[in-house]
This record gives sequence, structure tokens and C-alpha cells, in this order.
Amino acid sequence: MSYIYRTKGTCATAIEVELDGDIIKKVRFNGGCNGNLKGISKMVEGMRVSDVTDKLSGIKCGFKNTSCPDQLAKALTAALEEQR
Repeated sequence: MSYIYRTKGTCATAIEVELDGDIIKKVRFNGGCNGNLKGISKMVEGMRVSDVTDKLSGIKCGFKNTSCPDQLAKALTAALEEQR
């Protein structure tokens, strides 16, 4: 299942996630820090959604209340809910 999440408060404007049950198959960020977000995307592929959300939820970027990793956690949670 592919899901597009519109981010809030980050340089990346959207995150596309593909899940197979609760396993992350693919992540693609639109915008943001290209190299860092490609690295995060590759690192989380094959992991369980809950493992990634536990690690990334609540991370802040500078003075912002969120970050691209935090938004990825939100995107994965939303995608999992949509899948059910």
C-alpha cells in the first residue's frame, strides 16, 4: 500500500511511504535535505513501523516543534491506520 503524507513545519513538503503490513517497503521525501533524507529512507526500509516510530517520534529540528524524522513517524502511523 502506498500512502502520501503532507508534512507540516518542515522543509520536506510530503513523504510517500509504501507498507507491506507493518513492514516499511519504501520511503521517499519530497524536498528537504536530500542526502540526509535519502539516508533515513534507506535505513528504515525493512523495519517495522513501531520500531521506527518509537525512535523518531518527537525529534525536533532547531527551534521547530517537529522535524523530518518526526514527520516520518507521523506519516508511518497515518499510513498504518489507513491500511487498516
